[in-house]
Amino acid sequence: MPRRIPAEVVLLSAGPGDLELLTLKAVRALATAEVLLLDELVDPDIVELAPHARVVRVGKRGGCRSTPQAFICRLMRRYALQGLRVVRVKGGEALLFGRAGEEIAFLRQAGVPVRIVNGISAAFAAAAALEVSLTHRGHCHGVTFVTAHTHDHGEPDWEALARSGTTLAIYMGMGRIGPVARGLLRHLPAETPVAIVQAASQPGERRLLSTLGELADAAPTPETGYPGVILVGSALAEVSPCAVKAAVQETSLRKRAGDRPGAH
Repeated sequence: MPRRIPAEVVLLSAGPGDLELLTLKAVRALATAEVLLLDELVDPDIVELAPHARVVRVGKRGGCRSTPQAFICRLMRRYALQGLRVVRVKGGEALLFGRAGEEIAFLRQAGVPVRIVNGISAAFAAAAALEVSLTHRGHCHGVTFVTAHTHDHGEPDWEALARSGTTLAIYMGMGRIGPVARGLLRHLPAETPVAIVQAASQPGERRLLSTLGELADAAPTPETGYPGVILVGSALAEVSPCAVKAAVQETSLRKRAGDRPGAH
C-alpha cells in the first residue's frame, strides 16, 4: 500500500477575539478544515466557520490546567499523516508567544508541510481600543513585544527594556502587574504612562490608564476571565481619558446585559 501523503497543517491566527478581525485567508482555511484544534482564548463561535471540521479543544491558560504542548504536536502530526486538513487555531498572532516555533519544528521533522495565516495581535487591538499609536514618532522609535516572565520563570531584563526607548507591549503579565511595575520603576520615572487593556476587541473589553508609580503602589486586581496586555511608554500619554471612561461605561452596560468576557 503506498504511503499516504501528509496533509498540510495550517497555524491560524484568530486575532484578539473579535471574529470580524479574521482575515479572508483565515476564513477560507476554516471553511475547508477537517480537524480544528482550538485554543482556549479563541471565540468559540469560530467553529461555525468550520462546518465540516471535527473540533478538538486544546486549551492553554495561565494558572489553569492546560493541554500539554507535546500532546498537541502529536495530535497535529497524527491527523496530518491521515491526510486530514488540520487547522490549529491560536489566539492573537500565531507567531507571537504562541509556541509556533516548537510546532513548526516538530511538524517539519515529521515531514508535514506547514502554512501560517497571520492575524492581529492583542497589543495592536489594545492600541486601537485606546486610539493611540504605539510608535508615535514624537515619543519613541519603535515597539518591543515581551512576555512578563522568561521560559525558566525568571524576570525579563527590565533595565535593557527601559533603555530601549520603545513602547513596551507586555504579554502574560496580568497576574504579575505589581512585580512588572516595580521592575520597570527601577529604571523608568514613576510618571511613565501605562495602559492596560483586557479582552481587547471583545464585548467585555476593559481599559485602565495609569502610571508606573501608581501601579507599583497599588496594583489593580485583574478581572477574572479577562486576559490582557500591559502597554508602557510615553506614547501612552496620547491616550484620551475619555476613551478609558467610555470603556468602563460600556463594560458596565454589557455586564448588566449578561455578556461574557471575551477571548484574547
